[in-house]
Amino acid sequence: MKDAQIHAAVAILKREIKRWQEPVVGVVARQRDPFLILVSTVLSLRTKDKVTAEASARLFKLARNPKALLKLDLRAIEKAIYPVCFYRVKARSLKSIAKDLLERYGGRVPDSIDELLTLQGVGRKTANLVVTLGFRKPGICVDIHVHRISNRWGFVRTKTPDETETVLRKKLPKKYWIIYNDLLVPYGQNLCAPVSPWCSRCKLAKFCARRGVTTSR
Repeated sequence: MKDAQIHAAVAILKREIKRWQEPVVGVVARQRDPFLILVSTVLSLRTKDKVTAEASARLFKLARNPKALLKLDLRAIEKAIYPVCFYRVKARSLKSIAKDLLERYGGRVPDSIDELLTLQGVGRKTANLVVTLGFRKPGICVDIHVHRISNRWGFVRTKTPDETETVLRKKLPKKYWIIYNDLLVPYGQNLCAPVSPWCSRCKLAKFCARRGVTTSR
């Protein structure tokens, strides 16, 4: 994909993703509560959307702010979020996050990536997602779908998600930063799969370099 073609690609993606279910973090983001977005994003790591949605709903019935979350014992959090991947580790991280938010930030979620990265269990993907969805500030959330598809297109040539974020910050028009993840995640989940993507159904095939694709449908 040539740099100038990204505008046409984004326009196509905006139309195409309407036929698929919105990722759970996007649904949570409609409440405009950075804390809920932060928690659901932590839960979503390496976990399928359906499991994340159900776990988030159970936990939010018990706690919707740092103070309430900190009051829960670890076992209660584990029970609420099971079976998300690494649920015991994530339960400990959530307790630590709640404690830090109360002690260091007066109970509020910080709105900068650098501050968010100081919280336990928060990496660049999570930090960018909280900043973009929770505060509508510029950021580029790069998960495995964004990393894979951006490289498959030939729009970037990188080896890690962090490297992809760095390159996208230089190449991707800023007006697309916030929505880029929202567009590529459902596309990656439903059509541009890691193995044997549906290239015959893809409206972006004419732009795609198909880097790394050995078999397709």
